[in-house]
Amino acid sequence: MKLLRILLLVAVSGVLLTYVGCKGGEGTPEPIADVQFDKLKKAWKINTVSLDGVDKTADYTAFQLTLSGTKGTYPFDYATSGRPNLSPWKASGKVDFGASPETQLIRDKATPGEELAMTYTVTETTLTIEFTFNRDGYPARTSQVRGAWIFVFKL
Repeated sequence: MKLLRILLLVAVSGVLLTYVGCKGGEGTPEPIADVQFDKLKKAWKINTVSLDGVDKTADYTAFQLTLSGTKGTYPFDYATSGRPNLSPWKASGKVDFGASPETQLIRDKATPGEELAMTYTVTETTLTIEFTFNRDGYPARTSQVRGAWIFVFKL
């Protein structure tokens, strides 16, 4: 009987130690939009620019795109500096994630007539944004900025 009590005590202690030693769930994974926002919220300097396959980097040597805001609060802000006289970028606005936060952004979604779907890839040091611009440019209103754009930024 004494041996049975000792075995029972050892068994119960083992079970308790097992549960105490287990980590709880890993918690809720961070939303993909928040992970991507952490990668995006930086001041990006232009590396290369092309319009319909033609290199336009010389026109954008001073161009910078700054993405900022609060994680979990979307849309977030964008601001540009060093734009040429004619550009498919406004000085500032809002950016939101598209249906696939890993690859899609929507610029100026809440502004009628200004919404622009963009695809992007981002690493720790590079941001590539691609879009087709079918409107007049900023700040001048001419059609010379219409076409398929690829902006590659570096930190």
